[in-house]
Amino acid sequence: MSGLVFVKLGGSLITDKSRPYTVRQAVLDRLCQEIHDARSRQDFSLVVGNGAGSFAHVSASRHRTNEGIIDDASWRGFTEVHHDALRLNTLVREALTGAGELAVTLQPSSSCVTRSARIVSYHTRPIELLLAAGVVPLVYGDVCVDEQQGCAIASTEEVLRYLASVLEPARIILVGKVAGVLDGGGKVLPSVTRESFEAIRGSLLASDGVADVTGGMLHKVERALESGVHTEIINGLEPGLLGRALLGEQGLGTTIAG
Repeated sequence: MSGLVFVKLGGSLITDKSRPYTVRQAVLDRLCQEIHDARSRQDFSLVVGNGAGSFAHVSASRHRTNEGIIDDASWRGFTEVHHDALRLNTLVREALTGAGELAVTLQPSSSCVTRSARIVSYHTRPIELLLAAGVVPLVYGDVCVDEQQGCAIASTEEVLRYLASVLEPARIILVGKVAGVLDGGGKVLPSVTRESFEAIRGSLLASDGVADVTGGMLHKVERALESGVHTEIINGLEPGLLGRALLGEQGLGTTIAG
């Protein structure tokens, strides 16, 4: 879809990861308004995803859900992570709706199956039909039933990677709280390619310097390269930057070329 854009609102951007279950409401509302304003000025289709932030990452870490079914409490952990992820996603949907968008949540846990945390099947037809109707499908990192380890966490980047293979978006915009991919000295890299990736792999930390259960910045770059889609990582704390990126402005962060 030549006019399709994927946007991921990072969990460390829209929540305070140092305070469990705390949303940055003003930041979230502004980002959603930027999305709506850009869609009002330019015609493009949109899939929005959000990270888990201080919601599902808390319960997932407590229950080690990313490791699969490891003890008698694992399925209880599965349900807790599911509910925590949905709680944050509901807040994102409400913010998008408040900004003027028609947005519908599609739970990955109800439509995806993973194998070792990689999505192997995904019923995507509802997403395709919603896009055709002009509605914004809203996805998120979620727990999934896993063929090998019982359960797994499918990160938002993994969800978007799989969807990209089916829907073929023109661009993916990953919105975080840093200006892009940082090198070992803390400098923003203008671009990352398959060729340059190995040289910087060891210096990539979580997006905010704090580890999370899905692998942080390293995971983001890996999935972006796998998708083969032009991907931009930008700083969502800078007002207006997401709107400018959606309208086509380049050079606002780090470009990842698959």
